Amino acid sequence: MSELETFFRRCPNCGKRFEIRLVGKKLVDAQTIKETRPVTSDYFGGYGGSFLELGETEPTIIAVEEFQYAYKCKHCGHQWVEIKEQDFKEA
Repeated sequence: MSELETFFRRCPNCGKRFEIRLVGKKLVDAQTIKETRPVTSDYFGGYGGSFLELGETEPTIIAVEEFQYAYKCKHCGHQWVEIKEQDFKEA
């Protein structure tokens, strides 16, 4: 990473706050999930939306990415990684 980011959390080793630095971020896994969901009343004829009849389904694509974040405590030097998911809905 080109710049370090500071996080206002506690170090799991020494417990100090305001000393956490993000030292790396890596994509671990990415997948795309297609699902259909029933149309609800708030999808009927909205601004610029299409009119759909009852019983119809609307396709939804969800992109799920897992990232591995590497952190380091500036105070005690402890390093650890965390894996977090990010979901992105597409039309």
